[in-house]
Amino acid sequence: MTGRPPDWLLRQLPHGMLADDFFVRFVSIFQEQAGTLLQHADNLPHLADPDLTPVAMVRHMAGWLGLDGIDASYPEPAQRRILHTASRTLQWRGTVAGLTALLELYSGGPVQVTESGGVFREGEAPDDVAWVVLEVGSTGPLAEHDFLALVLDELPAHVHAEVRVAGRRIWPVLAQEKELAS
Repeated sequence: MTGRPPDWLLRQLPHGMLADDFFVRFVSIFQEQAGTLLQHADNLPHLADPDLTPVAMVRHMAGWLGLDGIDASYPEPAQRRILHTASRTLQWRGTVAGLTALLELYSGGPVQVTESGGVFREGEAPDDVAWVVLEVGSTGPLAEHDFLALVLDELPAHVHAEVRVAGRRIWPVLAQEKELAS
């Protein structure tokens, strides 16, 4: 809030009007309402600042970057870190650097990415399909299926992926493994 005094509107009235108690109380109602509007206007430049905006706005801003949402049950600092990481890595989405940063954020630990990709001259690309193997020690606060959904959403559609958590493959799940799990 600015250095505006609490009676800023009343101070603008002619001195003679301030002698009428009813009129002062009446104008005070408008002063209070206008003060709320002015406070919103004063805070407008900070609304898009992830470090200062209300946490509900942090979750809303995540949608601007293509995140389906940030879980409201996460602690506020974690929600702000997710938004910061998403905005910092948006230009690297689907790349090793982008995947590594995002998955380190969610898993809370190191991520190992092995991939077949690269940039090739026209006609020099390998014949095999693009693939990536992602290995993490933990899925952090996310359930495995939520972590897997996050990973698959970040990968380019044409890339075949294998995801391992603590040395155990969770994607792709082979038909035999599905039968054993049920």
